[in-house]
Amino acid sequence: MDDFAEIEALRRELTQAGYEYYVLDNPSMSDYDYDHRLRRLEELESAHPEMISPDSPTQRVGGKPLESFAQVRHQVPLESLQDVFDFQELEAFDQRVKGVVPDAEYVVEPKVDGLSVALEYEDGLFVRGATRGDGQVGEDVTENLRTVRSIPLKISQAPPRLIVRGEVFMPKKVFHTLNEERERRGETLFANPRNAAAGSLRQLNPRVAASRRLDIAVFNIQWPQEEFSTHLETLNYLKEKGFKVIPHYTCSQIFQVMERIAGIGESREMLSFDIDGAVVKVNDLSQRVILGSTAKFPRWAAAYKYPPEIKPAQVVDIVVQVGRTGVLTPKAVLTPVRLAGTTVTNATLHNQDFITEKDIRIGDTVLVRKAGEIIPEVLSVVTEQRPEGTQPYFLPQICPVCGASVERDEDGAHFRCTGAECPAQLLRNLTHFASRDAMDIEGLGIAVMENLVNAQLVNTPGDLYFLKEEDVAQLERMGKRSAQKLLAALAKSKEQDLSRLIYAFGIRQVGQKAGKILAARFKTLDGLRNATLEELTDVDDIGEITAQNILDWMASPQSRHLIGRLKEAGVNMTAAEQGRDQRFAGMTFVFTGALEKLTRDEASEMVEARGGKAVGSVSKKTAYVVAGESAGSKLRKAQELGIPVLTEEEFLKLLK
Repeated sequence: MDDFAEIEALRRELTQAGYEYYVLDNPSMSDYDYDHRLRRLEELESAHPEMISPDSPTQRVGGKPLESFAQVRHQVPLESLQDVFDFQELEAFDQRVKGVVPDAEYVVEPKVDGLSVALEYEDGLFVRGATRGDGQVGEDVTENLRTVRSIPLKISQAPPRLIVRGEVFMPKKVFHTLNEERERRGETLFANPRNAAAGSLRQLNPRVAASRRLDIAVFNIQWPQEEFSTHLETLNYLKEKGFKVIPHYTCSQIFQVMERIAGIGESREMLSFDIDGAVVKVNDLSQRVILGSTAKFPRWAAAYKYPPEIKPAQVVDIVVQVGRTGVLTPKAVLTPVRLAGTTVTNATLHNQDFITEKDIRIGDTVLVRKAGEIIPEVLSVVTEQRPEGTQPYFLPQICPVCGASVERDEDGAHFRCTGAECPAQLLRNLTHFASRDAMDIEGLGIAVMENLVNAQLVNTPGDLYFLKEEDVAQLERMGKRSAQKLLAALAKSKEQDLSRLIYAFGIRQVGQKAGKILAARFKTLDGLRNATLEELTDVDDIGEITAQNILDWMASPQSRHLIGRLKEAGVNMTAAEQGRDQRFAGMTFVFTGALEKLTRDEASEMVEARGGKAVGSVSKKTAYVVAGESAGSKLRKAQELGIPVLTEEEFLKLLK
């Protein structure tokens, strides 16, 4: 088989396997085999770039980052639906419909809580995807939608132009996994799957969107509709063309509609996606034309919104959890209560201010609901049922896990453990310590770190440098060769510059740039440890709060123990000598658009090595803006302010 025939065969095979996995939920190919074949296809297309086509499975990984989203005017408006909040309102809707078309039949669908989009196909090829926006104008998110595996990039025997509408969502399992990963990295958690899906679909970097594993449920043909007589026919057509279609049910009488809505509500926990209601639509498309639309909504459809369940429960206890970022989070232990299809025994109390505002005490009866149908929350206290002798609750002043002191954030919202070796923060601290911008320990991914922690081989970041090959080799998915590579990477990381080590410590408000500034000023870690508050605040960009954070961190017994372990391991604690070239001293650069020869990190390091700064926003103080391909708002602002703009080539000449 020649390369061209193999490319076509691999595309057919991978497209079918993807359809079975992401649409039918019935995979016929293992992940290993799929990845192996995809890599082979990438190799062949790299050797024959003229063979790359937009419908190839390799095109789902995401392209270059975008500067902004273009606007799209919808050929057919993406209308919103009129909400109904109880069965009485639903009966009124039915009476209005039956008053015009007495024999109307309905289709009932779960209302996916996601982001509505329109998908456009020309001659069977997916050419554009846009968000709903205001219904008339949305945003072009084509590159991000290409990464949604359940969207077919090519459909067979298609009309010259096809527009379909669907709801992009983040599956519940993916949402929980994503939040766990964000917690490990110390990032802000997404509030709910819809929030996560919307943020992912509007990522300017398609590769980030691809990593979020979004899905879609298609529920309508926007254009053309002439070939169909019922909504049910359109759904069957979409299913035949390889789309993942919304679950649906037909009902002839309104009491059947109500039964189906109640059934969807009771089974919502079994769905892979979140719902915020159920949609009722007239099935016959000609009847929809007769019914028409108001200025805001179609008269042939309604969205039933499930009322939130609110039930009483008793606060048996209040326990405090220490998250991987050190934040102390109080949680109410409740008497079991059934809410939205699940049994709830705990509810988050957020922080001390929340507890104080509602005056929540152990022994109280509280009213509980599921916020966004996901997270149980306490609404209020039933004070008339409060037992005698209860006391106001206050968070502890020492960490319940490691015993280190607890400090309140500057904004007053959270209490945080200050321990550098707190076991509750271990995985997050290890992840940060080993990250690319810190000690850059290759091969030390989250799975390996979890194995090391679970095997009790590592209790602090300093323990990494005392690992033994035979212990690491016995871990799951490791072996002798992998263990040797990891130990070699650890040995290499010992030579990292002091600036990286300072950043790796994870001191609050001390980022990469602060690490470089502090290393350049104090030269050694001991020099930084012995610095006074006045000496620290004399350093550019180090304010009094950051300086105090550094002093507090250095004074902690856990920090002293960690530094001692690192010294014992032979980790470098000295700053590299500053280069003589300081031509950019006092100058700031802004990089925008896609550079061809350099990454933004590489370009920024070149500026900083010559005494300058690389920042993310344009101001009057900016010395130069370096504009790559598809430069957008930053370039426009630079032109408005009269700031010199360089191409990448001109920037490289400036370096020489």
